[in-house]
Amino acid sequence: MGNDTALNDTAHAVRYWSMPAALGAMGALHFVAPRPFDGLIPPELPGSARAWTYGSGVAEMAVAALLAVPRTRALGGAAAVALFVGVLPGNLQMVRAWRRKPVWPYQVIAWGRLPLQVPMILAADRIRRGA
Repeated sequence: MGNDTALNDTAHAVRYWSMPAALGAMGALHFVAPRPFDGLIPPELPGSARAWTYGSGVAEMAVAALLAVPRTRALGGAAAVALFVGVLPGNLQMVRAWRRKPVWPYQVIAWGRLPLQVPMILAADRIRRGA
């Protein structure tokens, strides 16, 4: 019975920390290796792509911090929903930018990212509602 409790505690910890850890890591990656993210910025946006890359990195790390603190977890879930909706234009930009690249792996990756936004949005909303 004690082993079941440990497994449940581990599963809970993984569920609790997976989204803030992923967002924190991706946010940091925007600063460590910004060039790939620059290509996701729609050219119609004002300003430099790099400024948008850094701004989105800050947003991802801020959302991760909100999700990591129990008191702000509900707000973090709502912010994550907004973030995942907000990056949709970047995913569409990737489809547009990679339309002349080989289908495998480029177009498969670009198109495959689009439907992945739905489960991410739903997971963030579950966090918001369950916090």
